[in-house]
Amino acid sequence: MIDLLILAEKASAAKHMAKAFGGTTGRMAGKTYKIVHAHGHLMAFKDPDKMVTTAAAKQRYSSWTDMQTMPWDQADFSWAKTYTKAYNAYTKKSKSTRADITAIKAEAANAQAILMATDNDPSGEGDLLGWEIINAIKWHKPVYRIRFADETPKSLNKALHQMVAITDQFKQGEYLKSDARSKWDFLSMQLTRISTYAARQAGYRVKVINQGRLKSVIVLKIWQQQQLIDNYVKTPYFEAKFKDPAGHIFARELKTDAQKQAARFADEKSGQTATARYTKSPVTNIKRVRKTQAPGALLDLAKLGSLLARQGFNPKEVLATYQKMYEAEIVSYPRTEDRKITQEQYNELLPVVDSIAAVIGVDQRLLTHRTLRSKHCASAAAHGANRPGIKVPQSLTELAKYGPSAQAIYKTLAANYLAILGEDYEFDRVTAQLQLYPTFKTGFNVPVKLNYKAIFDDAEQVLAKTKPLSTVVGPEAVPFMYQGANPKPTRPSADWIGKFLEKHNIGTGATRLSVQAQLTSGKNAFINEKRGFYTLTQPGTIAAVLVRDTWIGSPQITKQLFDHMDAVGQLNESPAVVVNSATKVVAHDLPLILNNSQALAQFVGKPAPTRTTKKYKAKPKVKGQYCDGQTVEFNATWSGHKFSAEERRKLLQGATITFEATSKYGKTYTATGALKQQTYKGKQFWGFKAAFGK
Repeated sequence: MIDLLILAEKASAAKHMAKAFGGTTGRMAGKTYKIVHAHGHLMAFKDPDKMVTTAAAKQRYSSWTDMQTMPWDQADFSWAKTYTKAYNAYTKKSKSTRADITAIKAEAANAQAILMATDNDPSGEGDLLGWEIINAIKWHKPVYRIRFADETPKSLNKALHQMVAITDQFKQGEYLKSDARSKWDFLSMQLTRISTYAARQAGYRVKVINQGRLKSVIVLKIWQQQQLIDNYVKTPYFEAKFKDPAGHIFARELKTDAQKQAARFADEKSGQTATARYTKSPVTNIKRVRKTQAPGALLDLAKLGSLLARQGFNPKEVLATYQKMYEAEIVSYPRTEDRKITQEQYNELLPVVDSIAAVIGVDQRLLTHRTLRSKHCASAAAHGANRPGIKVPQSLTELAKYGPSAQAIYKTLAANYLAILGEDYEFDRVTAQLQLYPTFKTGFNVPVKLNYKAIFDDAEQVLAKTKPLSTVVGPEAVPFMYQGANPKPTRPSADWIGKFLEKHNIGTGATRLSVQAQLTSGKNAFINEKRGFYTLTQPGTIAAVLVRDTWIGSPQITKQLFDHMDAVGQLNESPAVVVNSATKVVAHDLPLILNNSQALAQFVGKPAPTRTTKKYKAKPKVKGQYCDGQTVEFNATWSGHKFSAEERRKLLQGATITFEATSKYGKTYTATGALKQQTYKGKQFWGFKAAFGK
């Protein structure tokens, strides 16, 4: 009997724990232990019709086409879970997780307690995953939890000495938060069924139109932005400005619409007339003020993904490669919500920053700020912001084995982190105005010392290479007519959608990138991604049009949902508040989605003509009484052979017959078989079934 059965989330984590604790079995912190692991979620909710008992309820919850069955009554559901199935792309077979659960249960039989050592996700996903397994094996003994910043031996050993009891899962906020979220997502399946039904009813041959709390917001926002671009009409205007010999522009500050209307003209002639009223003017009130700027925030996973998208790496590839690099301790934990680091985390990396700089080609002489700035420091951070790991590669080429984007991930992440060890950027802020027309002003920055910007420019997100236009202002400026236009709407991109989600505080960086990976991957992708820029596919456009004016597509409603989930995680709110809100969303959105489907042709284009089904000539049938007394009907021919009267009699008696048949390739062979009841595409029929042929 062992004291602790340590449950890791996946094989790689179990491997790191074995390294940290001294083996897969042994004694640590005064307790005997054994390490086992899952591989992601081993359990999942049963299908809706499998979680109800009555025949009427089963029929109701299996329907994808009866809109009267929704919204569902969640009180009908048992919320029972079953084994998941993992698809193996190599064998092209699905494998149930039953054997994994059975193996963990067998090991648990010899344990006094289970120590949940799954990932410490901000969403509580690791806690949900662990409790699913513990519940599945019907465990009733003590359960403990450890949380670790990363999978290094130091962090794991520290966590092991700080384990806490969590035997009552219904008092554990992380679990309750994730369980409520998973139930909400399950109930939101209705919106997918409604959208798929609506699209098909409108004539579109779609596989499935997925909707979700973050997916729908992203897809709708991209579609709305594309509508602005498509409907954009360039409207030029003409305005008087001044320019000095160095090219610096002097202009009035136009904040209000009234100010713009007074200074700008729709036609060129009026603009010329207005400009002609001004004369050359001396430049005056020239000021140079020395200023400094500290390094910007550390990257989150979504921002990292948007930067790498410009280099041609899609979100799915970045996530997969980053995970492998994390497991190798080369980068920090991916699914963090932290944007800062603790002093301890800073101190841990300090001894290797020069080595990191050497790998990515940063001048180590720039790394002189060896104290952590308050803007980057957090009093507590479970994982800390995304950053390089304590294990430093010998070279960037060494990283290629982790994935195509590995070198770009490391170089970008490392440069961003090393920037906080650079001194503040120094620049002169130069301002001036015209002596004759004081409202016309100019202003620009003159770099003095790039410092951290020579490592990573957080304004341009590239290594600093820009040079000022000129440091000289004046001595005079001449008027000219400037032609401008209303700005064209921004082209949707990974960076653009990331800023939108961050502005509305929706999801963590890891969640944002993960959802974008789902939307841009697979045959049913909703988004086409090319070097970071986004366009919608036809299914994506259909999904967006259907959720116009809905709650599932609203960033405000989605933000409220995330806030409620956080409140559940902090034990400040009942999980029922989150789960019940799903029903409210479905009830509100169902009629809107069905109504929006009427506009699909307008925005998506007319559906492709329905394919005509090839009509086959009906085969002659034989009808008779089978040996068990029931009347059956079957084809009179099989594989080019017409059954004789004697063969028909034997088949109806249940006997086996043998005859010469012809394959579809024209090859003759001997077929042996009998009359059997069979199933094809869900329909039962009677017919000859060959046992073997040669």
